[in-house]
Amino acid sequence: MSGSVAESKAQFAGPALHPWSAAGKGKVDVPSLEAWVTARLAAEQRQLDLLLAVEGPRTVENTLRLYDNALTQLAAAGQQAALLNSVHPLKEIRDKAQDLSQKIAEAGIQLSLNHEVYQALSAVDLAEADPATRHYAERTLLQYRLAGVDKDEPTRNRIREIHDKATLLSLTFARNVQEGANHVVVRDVAELDGLPSDFLSSHPAGEDGSITLSTDYPDYMPVMTFATSDELRRRMFLAYNTRAYPANKQILLDLLKTRQEIATILGFKNWADLATADQMMESASRMKSFLDDLEAASKAGALREVNRVLDFAREKRPGLDAIDAASRGYWYEQYRRSAFDFNSQSVRPYFPYDRVEKGVLDAASRLFHVRFDPDAEADVWDPSVTAWKVFDGDKLAGRFYLDMHPREGKDKWFSAHPLIPGVAGRQVPEAALVCNFPGGKPGDPGLMQYDNVVTFFHEFGHLMHALLGGQQAFAGISGIATEGDFVEVPSQMLEEFFRDADLLAGFALHYETNEPIPAALVDRMNQASAFGRSDNVRAQLFYTSYSLDTHYQDPGELDLDQLLRDDYTRFLPYTWIDGNRMYASFTHLTGYSSNYYTYLFDKVIALDFFNQFDPQNLLDGEAAMRYRRTVLEPGGSKPGKQLVQDFLGREQSFEAFEKWVTGELAAGAKV
Repeated sequence: MSGSVAESKAQFAGPALHPWSAAGKGKVDVPSLEAWVTARLAAEQRQLDLLLAVEGPRTVENTLRLYDNALTQLAAAGQQAALLNSVHPLKEIRDKAQDLSQKIAEAGIQLSLNHEVYQALSAVDLAEADPATRHYAERTLLQYRLAGVDKDEPTRNRIREIHDKATLLSLTFARNVQEGANHVVVRDVAELDGLPSDFLSSHPAGEDGSITLSTDYPDYMPVMTFATSDELRRRMFLAYNTRAYPANKQILLDLLKTRQEIATILGFKNWADLATADQMMESASRMKSFLDDLEAASKAGALREVNRVLDFAREKRPGLDAIDAASRGYWYEQYRRSAFDFNSQSVRPYFPYDRVEKGVLDAASRLFHVRFDPDAEADVWDPSVTAWKVFDGDKLAGRFYLDMHPREGKDKWFSAHPLIPGVAGRQVPEAALVCNFPGGKPGDPGLMQYDNVVTFFHEFGHLMHALLGGQQAFAGISGIATEGDFVEVPSQMLEEFFRDADLLAGFALHYETNEPIPAALVDRMNQASAFGRSDNVRAQLFYTSYSLDTHYQDPGELDLDQLLRDDYTRFLPYTWIDGNRMYASFTHLTGYSSNYYTYLFDKVIALDFFNQFDPQNLLDGEAAMRYRRTVLEPGGSKPGKQLVQDFLGREQSFEAFEKWVTGELAAGAKV
C-alpha cells in the first residue's frame, strides 16, 4: 500500500536523536531518558503495525523497508541506552539505562519471535532485488529461524522468557564489573620502585602516608609491566582478577545454564553450536579444528620465547624456578631491555594522549580520504567527551564521540559503540569510542605505553568500519553488521599501521622537547614488541578455549575454577596463582559468549589484508582506497567471505599470520 510506505517515511525520524539532548543541552535525567526510550519503542511498533497492515503482494518497499524502519528505532534505543549504562557519570542514570536496556532487549526478542512478521518477510518477492537486499532478507530469515520463530506458541513463549532472563543476567554481570573495581594500598613506597616518574607524581600519598592504586588500566598496566616488587604485582594481579567476585560466579553459572536451555530447545547440542550457526566459522567443531591449527603453529615459538625469558630471569635472580602469572609482563619487559636495547618507558614521553589522538585522526584521514572536524556544538553526556563530524569530500558521512579516560562508575574496558545506524539518504551513522587511557586530568600529559597506542588504532578501526560502512540502504546491514566473526578484522588490520616509523614521526613528539621519536628507537620497539607474539597467541588460545569450553560442557557439572586452571595450564607456562577468578570480570563471556575465537580468526584475515599494503607507502598506496571500497564501505551488505574474496582476490591464507608470529622471533636480539 503506497500510503503505508509514505507514512513510514514521514515517521522514520522518530524522537530526538539522542537521550542526552532530550532534557537540555548535554543533559539527561531519569524521566527524559525513560520518555525518550518509550518514544523510540512506540516508533518501532508503529512501523510493525504498518507492516502487518499491508494488503496485497509483499514487496521490498512495503515489507522489508518497514521492518528495517522498526529495526532502526530499536537499534538506536538499544545502542544509546547501552552507552549510558556504561559511561554516564550519574549512577541513577546508569541504573535507569540498565533497566531500559532490559526493556529494549525484551522488545528485540519479541520481534525475533514474531511469527506474523516472519511470514510477511518470507513472502517478499526478491526476484528483482539487488544482491545487498537479497543478502539482508535471507540473513534476516535465517536469524529468525535460529531464534525459534518456527516453533509453536508455547515454545516461543518459553524461549522469550529464557532470553529475558539471560539479558538480565548479562546486564547484571557487566554492571558488577563496571562498578566493582578493587584497589591496592601501598604502605611501603619502595614497592613502587621501577615505575615511571609521571606515574609516581600522579599518585601522591594520603594523610596516613599510604598510596592507593586502582585496577583501572592506567594503574594496572604500569604496575604489571614496571614494578620491581613481586609482592605488589601479585596483589595487583589478584585485585584485578577478583573484580566482581564472588557475585558474578553464580550469575555466570546461571547464564550458562540459561543459554544451554535455549540451545536445547532450538535443537542444538550446546550453545557454541548455536552461536556459530550463522557465522563464518559455521560450527563449534570447525572452531575446535581452527584452534588446534593455531596451537600447533604457536607452540614451538612460544616455548623458545619463554625459555629465553626464563634463562634471562635466572641470571638476574639466581634460584628462580619459574615465572608466575603476575610476573610475565615484568620479565618480558626486562628481557626486551637487555636483548633489544629497548626500555618501553623510553617511548612513553613520545606518546602523550593529545598528540596520539591527533596522530590517529591524521593517519585515518589520509588512509581513508575523509576529514574530521571538531563539533563544539554537539551535545555530549560528560564534559570530558569530544564530538567530531566526518566528511567524505563535502558530504557529511557521520559523527563520532571520544570518551577516552577513566572516571568513577564508567566501564573499565576499551570498545567502540555504534549509536545510530546509518541509512543512505535518511540518517548518517554515529558511533563512540569508550576507552580508559591515561590523561584527562589537569597537569597529566597522559603518557601512553606503546600497547595503549596500538589499542587506540584498534578501536579506531572499528569506528571507521561503523561510519564508512554505515551508508547502506538498510540499517540492518549498516556499519559493522557483518557476521560477528568478521567484526575484528578492520580493527586488527589498523593496529599494524602503528609500527610504521614514518607514520609515527608525524605525531610521536616528545611532550617536553617536541623532538620526533627517533627512527632507531621505533626499530628497536618493533623488534622488541615482535618478541612474545607466539606467547600472546597462546594467551589468546587460553581465553578462547575457556570461552568455548564454558559453553560446550554441561553447565550443570561445570566447575568454573577447575576449568580455568585446566585451560590456563594447558596453554600457558607461567605458574598458576591461587585465587585467580578471572571469569568473574571477563565480560566477553557475556558479549562474544563462546565466540571469543573471533580475535584469532580475524587476526589471520587482518594480517593477510595488511600484507597487501605497500610498506613504503602505507597511507597513500593504491591498497588504501581499494580496502575502503571493498571491505569497509560494504558494511554488512555482503557475507564476510565475499568481503575477503573481493579485497584479496582469493580466500584468506595462513601465510601472513605464520610469518608474523614467528618471522621476527629473534630479529635484532643481542643474546
